[in-house]
Amino acid sequence: MTYCLGIKTRDGLIGLSDGRITSGSQLSSARKVTMIGSGADRFFIMNSGLRSVRDKTLAYLRRDMAKRRNECYATMLDAVSAFTACLRQVATEDKEALEASKLAFNLHAIIGGQLAEDREPFMFLVYPEGNWIEVDERTPYLSIGATAYGKPILDRALTYGTDMQTALKIAYLSFDSTRFSSNDVGFPIDMVSFHAAGRTWRQSNFDYDDLVEQRLWWNRNITELARRMPDGPWVDTLVPDELRTAAVVAEKV
Repeated sequence: MTYCLGIKTRDGLIGLSDGRITSGSQLSSARKVTMIGSGADRFFIMNSGLRSVRDKTLAYLRRDMAKRRNECYATMLDAVSAFTACLRQVATEDKEALEASKLAFNLHAIIGGQLAEDREPFMFLVYPEGNWIEVDERTPYLSIGATAYGKPILDRALTYGTDMQTALKIAYLSFDSTRFSSNDVGFPIDMVSFHAAGRTWRQSNFDYDDLVEQRLWWNRNITELARRMPDGPWVDTLVPDELRTAAVVAEKV
């Protein structure tokens, strides 16, 4: 399992992927985000699913780009169309053999960027069959892998109007929630950002010890917020009088 998250806001794009790889009882790490192209004409691809399918699909995509004399695609629609064509070719070649070995042909991908002829950044979620959906302003994120645990904070806190600095924090918290509840997701994490106005890419990776302050702050404050939340109607019927008094005293202290 893995966790990959793509966000699109007014400021640009954010990508986050965990680096944990599990195979039976073995645990290792690997980069799950790939940058394709050069200079400003680049886009990222994040994947979950069979590593062999991922590697072969990306190899075919790079071969397709090499035939273009190192020129990138004109638009992100061209890029996602090329990726899906490569994915379907791999499916034609390998799906039957994989299924005979009881392995599902499973590859999901998040692809995002802004190429030369694009009016704005675009981001797509590609399914194993090669069909895709595009992120929109109402739900400005796409996620693949162990998506359930990080989804609540994204749905509650993230909007298309969220500034990039805050969106990066929300992206991290969605990963941290997933990491905390899923043994198959963990550090290190890779993060990329694309600033739409400047047409610039930035990329960093972080390990467990790099984010101690943020992790401790969140754990401490989420508990404090729960304590300060207005009491619900359950207090009168479920909380003994002496415990209610103790809570009031503690709050004053």
